[in-house]
Amino acid sequence: MANRPSQTITLLSQHGCFGGTVGIYSHQSEQCQCPMKFAVYLPPQAELKPVPVLYFLAGLTCTEQNFITKAGAQAYAAHHGLMLVAPDTSPRGDDVPDEEGWDFGSGAGFYVDATEEPWAKHYRMYSYVTEELPTLIHGSFAADPTRQGIFGHSMGGHGALVCGLRNPDKYQSISAFAPIAAPSQCAWGQKALGKYVGSDESTWAAYDASELVKQQAQANRLILIDQGLADSFLEQQQLKPEVFKAACEAAGQPLTLRMQTGYDHGYYFISSFMEDHIRHHAQVLCP
Repeated sequence: MANRPSQTITLLSQHGCFGGTVGIYSHQSEQCQCPMKFAVYLPPQAELKPVPVLYFLAGLTCTEQNFITKAGAQAYAAHHGLMLVAPDTSPRGDDVPDEEGWDFGSGAGFYVDATEEPWAKHYRMYSYVTEELPTLIHGSFAADPTRQGIFGHSMGGHGALVCGLRNPDKYQSISAFAPIAAPSQCAWGQKALGKYVGSDESTWAAYDASELVKQQAQANRLILIDQGLADSFLEQQQLKPEVFKAACEAAGQPLTLRMQTGYDHGYYFISSFMEDHIRHHAQVLCP
């Protein structure tokens, strides 16, 4: 079965990789009201039949390029027959509002639907990731919409936990690398949620995995998290895996939290445990 993109997306580049292809695409997003880019790895199995889709959400300052070029995931995805999809982390463009600094605005969409001005028009990354992008993927590639997983890193780990917990009908598997696991309780999250969603902290719970799991635990689904013990952001109290662990224990949410000695926050860490995460998702999505 050939994988021919629909006319709604533009192929920017394509490369052979482990028997499949890596493609970088762009399209005009209705949710974000600007052009958006995303990366897709099509495993060789997609030439014959629809395959499960695994979405990866990247962290602060990243684009659609970081995961697909640095994580070393394609070999494992090819082995299991998984499609990988990696969107950009925020809207971009001359008409899109931005803010000086690296932890808010461009490259820092935090996977929320903003309600505050001037962010509300463009910064709708939650709906983009959970609604618009999957519809585009299912209509353009040999994707099986009944088998989807989601994972991510740092800000994207936060996004993966939130998207997965809020949409158990859409995502059958969840994992994360060094996620911002309790954004309501850390400086990064408080800044982002306060500016994007507003000063009423009661509205923040919809984008806080440690709060969501209390009401939306999925007792039949195991969440995998890896966290490096040499991660400077762990010491700075930006990530708070212990808060999420306590919330999972209280809610009966199965969680494997692995604290990895000697690993920091970057892609050397991510690539070291990528095989485990791909296997975690494949066990659910590729029975």
